Amino acid sequence: MTLNYYGLRLLCAMSVGESGLYIDEAVSPNTRMRSPIRRIIAFTRTKYQTAIIAEVADYGICLILDGYTQSSEVDEFIYHESLVHPVMVAHKAPERVLIVGGGEGATLREVLKHSTVREAVMVDIDGEVVELAKKYLKVMHQGAFDDPRAKVVIMDGAEYIRRAPSGVFDVVILDLTDPYSSEVARGLYTAEFYREVYRILKRDGLMVTQAGCSFFYGDTYDWVLRNVEEVFPIVCEYNVWVPSFGYACNFIVGSKVYDPAKLTIEDVERVLKEREVKEKLRFYSGRAHAAMMLMPIFRPKPVSP
Repeated sequence: MTLNYYGLRLLCAMSVGESGLYIDEAVSPNTRMRSPIRRIIAFTRTKYQTAIIAEVADYGICLILDGYTQSSEVDEFIYHESLVHPVMVAHKAPERVLIVGGGEGATLREVLKHSTVREAVMVDIDGEVVELAKKYLKVMHQGAFDDPRAKVVIMDGAEYIRRAPSGVFDVVILDLTDPYSSEVARGLYTAEFYREVYRILKRDGLMVTQAGCSFFYGDTYDWVLRNVEEVFPIVCEYNVWVPSFGYACNFIVGSKVYDPAKLTIEDVERVLKEREVKEKLRFYSGRAHAAMMLMPIFRPKPVSP
């Protein structure tokens, strides 16, 4: 594959320094993070986005979409375990789970760790990214795509949910790009969309969405939070530091019955043991769960010019 540097820079915010090629990524409107690229593994422009798989200094193999790091080999488990397990553990017996997004397969991997799961449906709009992940990101999906309980559907997640029957999923996990990173993603953070998610959940179902960063994008985060609160009777917020993102990533849960914030350390440990998940985890635990639920949600304060 022949790479044109200027095309890469235009499409993926890369730059050349004295030591070679760098990924130059916006963390906020005013803050950037710059990391040396060791090698490009794959690069393509799909129908929907620019996709790069590269080995990046400090972070290992990374999936980079439209100039934003989505997952890194070194720390993706922090993000994916934090996204998936609080809602999975909160539900008494999650059997049917829907994942929207999550093209690298790591969210699917975490869902399938629960012995209660009979079917995990992963819906992603970009089939090219999913195929790249299958080929180059085994370190992340770890064979999850081949699990007989996994069903991968390539289509618009919002359209899939609109067509789905009511009351068919125990858990819905929204592993999306940030609400401020594209207009397409923004539509999956609206109250109208959450009403459709509510509809397809069973009577005791719950959902979780990643919600960007409240510290750098407080107004957008609060907009998402209000939209979830408009639809779900039980809402909880938590966050966790993800080094490759350069910030603490926020998550919002919307639930009909269960409240993850009320789970004790002992509750979480018991469920993880019963479902044979505990030994498969690197970050999430009863103590990690309690810590995330107790952490304050930071929002930006005005800074004097």
